[in-house]
Amino acid sequence: MVNIILASHGELAAGLLQSAEMIFGEQQNIKFVTFMPSEGPDDLQANLTTAVESFGPGAEILFLVDLWGGSPFNQANIIHENNSENTAIVSGMNLPILLEALGHRMGIDNAHQLAETLMGGETGVRVKPESLEPVTEEAAAPAAPVAKGSATLEPGTVLGDGKIKYVLARVDTRLLHGQVATGWAKAVNPTRIIVVSDKVAEDDMRKTLIKQSAPTGMSANVIPLSKLAEIDNDPRFGSTRALILFETPQEALEAIKLGVDIKELNLGSMAHSTGKELLTNAISVDQEDIDTLKELRDMGVKFDIRKVPSDTPENFESLLKKSKYS
Repeated sequence: MVNIILASHGELAAGLLQSAEMIFGEQQNIKFVTFMPSEGPDDLQANLTTAVESFGPGAEILFLVDLWGGSPFNQANIIHENNSENTAIVSGMNLPILLEALGHRMGIDNAHQLAETLMGGETGVRVKPESLEPVTEEAAAPAAPVAKGSATLEPGTVLGDGKIKYVLARVDTRLLHGQVATGWAKAVNPTRIIVVSDKVAEDDMRKTLIKQSAPTGMSANVIPLSKLAEIDNDPRFGSTRALILFETPQEALEAIKLGVDIKELNLGSMAHSTGKELLTNAISVDQEDIDTLKELRDMGVKFDIRKVPSDTPENFESLLKKSKYS
């Protein structure tokens, strides 16, 4: 894993790390250095050096800095020039780039490689209305023919082994949001995100917002429970790796009763409301929820209780014993 140092004018670096951990969970091997108005270049260099030394000798380090040519860049560059083989600097630090770095560094142990990966990725800068997006030559050119999607293939066509793969089935009151679109999508690498809800499928506004929340290059769909059951039995979706989202455990149970092959259910977020008890800081339940979860458990469904991939999973039976619903 590559170590990361965030460096900025003012508190930006500290704030970005706090925001990233809300989405990605608590992070190891990452430090922030702030350059405050009362400090000079020597203070900044000393703080950067302390951060570097905290990782130990020979550590691979990526510096994410706010501005090219600014003081954080200049002082980080002094360190880089003295150890160019094990360090790299990327400027223009923002939250999307930091999340990209956190997602990719798990499988990368070289700072240069991580920096190169970030330079080829998305900056996170987008605009609405979409008509304000600059038109590139590539976008203006006639589109090349694309392969037919699963839904347009002839019935009976078999892709892959003919069975859709559920790389993550998650219960999340918020459905598609930052922790899912960034953290979980990178962890499980789906080809498609599917929100499964009879209620949301009839809400055009929510459907539009969910589709717009999908990670760049990945489609998101909103379908009713009956449609998921159809897809589960359709061999045209055999090459699909799906991340599916339910608002409630009751919807997940109904999907399974319809024949959807879900063997493990991630309990990520169940919102608190009057009359519900906190099982964890993200999971609130009432008697109906507990009865549903027990039924799922008795059907052989395993629970993965955690908000983000980096969290340690909670044990359902242990949580249940502490609950008033035990």
